[in-house]
Amino acid sequence: RLGIIVGIKVDRGAKPLAFADNETITEGLDGLRERLAEYRQLGARFAKWRAVIRIADQKRLPSRLCVVANAQALARYAALSQEQGIVPIVEPEVLMDGQHPIDACRCVSEWVLAETFTQLIFNRVVPEALLLKPNMVIAGKDCPTQASVTEVARETVACLKRHVPSAVPGIVFLSGGQSERQAVEHLQAMNKIADLPWALSFSFGRALQDSALRTWAGNNVSQAQEIFIKRCRSASLACQGNYQTDIE
Repeated sequence: RLGIIVGIKVDRGAKPLAFADNETITEGLDGLRERLAEYRQLGARFAKWRAVIRIADQKRLPSRLCVVANAQALARYAALSQEQGIVPIVEPEVLMDGQHPIDACRCVSEWVLAETFTQLIFNRVVPEALLLKPNMVIAGKDCPTQASVTEVARETVACLKRHVPSAVPGIVFLSGGQSERQAVEHLQAMNKIADLPWALSFSFGRALQDSALRTWAGNNVSQAQEIFIKRCRSASLACQGNYQTDIE
């Protein structure tokens, strides 16, 4: 018999950050303790909070204000979740939007992860009882030079090894605008790297749902279900390092 573990998104979305140019802060901390207690009684065992970090070289983004403010909010949310017996999924997302090269994504991702885990420590969050949901280290989608699958995997794992404690049990990647095949191939390549201290898995949105939703188109249910199951199976195989492109 299959069991269902309930999770819930508890942030109230990203809003403009005061005195910051085109940057955001995720809101929802007010009243969060009481909401989490209610969700726990209703059966929730996981919660999720997303922080959004934008790269724009010409505007010198992200700013320190944005990175620190969002890391503090993530840490306060995680502490409140653990206080209520709920596992926090900590999601600091460096967006793919823009023309930045992979080196810029790596530098910003390292900064964001370092600040996030610093704030988690300050807030006495237990690393063994959280999941990290980060972006992969990848060039901006409008960058003329796109990195290979091998380079994305290598840079992402190196970034994580520098800043994510080995006590964290699992890292569940967001797809962040990658194609379905890209996201799975990158996850597969990372799981082929030896001596990983954490389990690498997926928490994809578009990379699981895009083809299924387009096939469904309001009425084609059975075929859409088949496609969705296929995407889930491909991602699951990538977690084991057993994905093969010929199954596409």
